Amino acid sequence: MRKTLTAIAFAFIASSASSETIKERAAPCFACHGEHGQSETENTPSLGGQQAPYALIQLFMFREKLRVFEPMNEMAKSLSDDDLRSFSDFIAKLPRPKPPADAPDAARMQRAEALVTKYHCNSCHHQDFSGADNVPRIANQREDYLAKTLREYKDNSRHGYDGTMADVMGAVPAEQISDLAYFIAHLR
Repeated sequence: MRKTLTAIAFAFIASSASSETIKERAAPCFACHGEHGQSETENTPSLGGQQAPYALIQLFMFREKLRVFEPMNEMAKSLSDDDLRSFSDFIAKLPRPKPPADAPDAARMQRAEALVTKYHCNSCHHQDFSGADNVPRIANQREDYLAKTLREYKDNSRHGYDGTMADVMGAVPAEQISDLAYFIAHLR
């Protein structure tokens, strides 16, 4: 998988130099992040509808290796500041992810909603989890990606541009992470 992602990264770099539009330059991103930014790849986030300022920060962190994931570090390393802004603006205009088609488990949603209130998740991410500015949109994100990311914040293996998420997740028992991820992924 890592070799495939690295090959895609190199294809991205090569296409960036020769393509003219941002849509053409972003096409390789969809190999992992899904058509129109709607991921169907395990543990890979959907990009659609993400806040432009948040996307800009993440792309910058990948470029500077402040956030380490080799395929993304490779893709971002040759991007100029203007490229980062163009890509983040493009991402923000992609359609946002939709909730799974099946109706969510009502009991699980109710249990998780109590956790959302207890841990104040909707304070920064908003009531509808749409985020704002440098706070990511997490509504209807892939459940597996949400759970992975929350666990990484909890065990401090994922570093943000500030320590807020690590602080919040430090108080969340590990067994509650799957319910939080389920709730956020299934919001309607």
